[in-house]
Amino acid sequence: MHSRTIRRILAIFLPLTAVSVAIFYLLNTTQEEDGILHASGTVEGVEVIIASELPGRVAEVFVEEGDTVQPGDLMFRLEDEIYQAQRNLALTGLKNAQARLEAARTAVNTAEATLESAQVNTEAVQLQYEITLAAARLEELPSRVSSWKQEIPNEFSLPVWYFQKPERLAAAEVEVDAAKKALEIETKNFQDVLEDATSANIEDAERRLREAQATFLVAEDLLNRAKLQNDQELEDFAQTRFESTKEELEAAQKAYDEMLSDEAQEEILQARARLTIVQERYDTALDRFNQLRTGEYSLQVEAAKAAVKQAEAAVTLAETQVVQAEMNLIQAESAVEQAQAEIDLIDVQIRKLAVTSATSGVVRSRNIELGEVLQSGAVALTLDRIDTLTITVYIPEDRYGQITLGDHAQVTVDSYPGKMIDAYVTRIADRAEFTPRNVQTEEGRRTTVFAVALSVQDSDGKLKPGMPADVTFNN
Repeated sequence: MHSRTIRRILAIFLPLTAVSVAIFYLLNTTQEEDGILHASGTVEGVEVIIASELPGRVAEVFVEEGDTVQPGDLMFRLEDEIYQAQRNLALTGLKNAQARLEAARTAVNTAEATLESAQVNTEAVQLQYEITLAAARLEELPSRVSSWKQEIPNEFSLPVWYFQKPERLAAAEVEVDAAKKALEIETKNFQDVLEDATSANIEDAERRLREAQATFLVAEDLLNRAKLQNDQELEDFAQTRFESTKEELEAAQKAYDEMLSDEAQEEILQARARLTIVQERYDTALDRFNQLRTGEYSLQVEAAKAAVKQAEAAVTLAETQVVQAEMNLIQAESAVEQAQAEIDLIDVQIRKLAVTSATSGVVRSRNIELGEVLQSGAVALTLDRIDTLTITVYIPEDRYGQITLGDHAQVTVDSYPGKMIDAYVTRIADRAEFTPRNVQTEEGRRTTVFAVALSVQDSDGKLKPGMPADVTFNN
């Protein structure tokens, strides 16, 4: 039963195939009349694929199959909600970047103003320094003149002018440092003596004695003043106060003496003497050092000089702040440019959601519907360009050598009887096409054909893709 079915199918298919082949040759192969080469074919247009560069949902379709379109005509549009939201977000970023840019510009102006103020202040401080220096030198003039007449110790063999003032200042400063260190050492030694002198609280006894002496001196001075007033009551009161402080002084002295042995008291006395001498050495060294600090080395000049350095440091800091503010400004400007570029990119994408035709043509097929999600690059519409029409015919092998590129021909169609349309050969196939598959006889070889493409010069736009056409070669 299966074999019978196959035979039935073949019985139907083979006649149909034969008819199809015959129709193909009648429509697409050449005919010869009086040596003129004729051929038949179908008008074809250049296929143009219309696709979106961006993915999205189809919002509108403006063409149908068979519609004629021109360059720039709107074909379809995709929804833009997502892109508009992205644009709003980018616009917010741009506004923020612009605000930071304005802040950066203000910071630059502020930094420049601060720098200018610091420079003006430096000039004023420098002027004040010069005034202070001039005044100090003028004040130093008498002592500088008298120093030439100063007597020097016999132990000095060099003249008074031998060492310059900076050298004497340096030597005096060394003595101050040495005296200060000696004072620190002697102070510690004195504390050690006090601690070793007795187990009792010697410091409390000394403090009591010091305070009693101070109180006694005040009471004594008060009594002397009261005697000058010729007021017995006032004098009696002052005398009573004096006697009381005297008794406290004697008690403090007795307590102090009883606390220490003769040997300990002598040791403390020597320690205090050494401490007093060392303290006086430091004070004297410091006084002599300060006496030398006159003129340009005076404290006033040093203070003015320090003010100049501080002002110059402020200028340096202000210059650094200006540089930093300018760098921040450059970064802010770059951020604005970047934010604007993002908006420009989104605007380009939004414009590309509205897909237009780049050429004139006829809509052959429409592959999209409203609401469909279209992927980027997916075929949405197919156009046939009507400004560039072609016809492909097939030339038998024995006439192949008679056709060359650029040969002219005449095209006619049934829709416009008697109208001749110019065409010229643009391509000749370099390989033969034949049916059946194996060609052994001379007759079979005559059915071997070569494809020839012609460009049709249809300036009136009469022809449409798909129209059957006859071609007559002008050879």
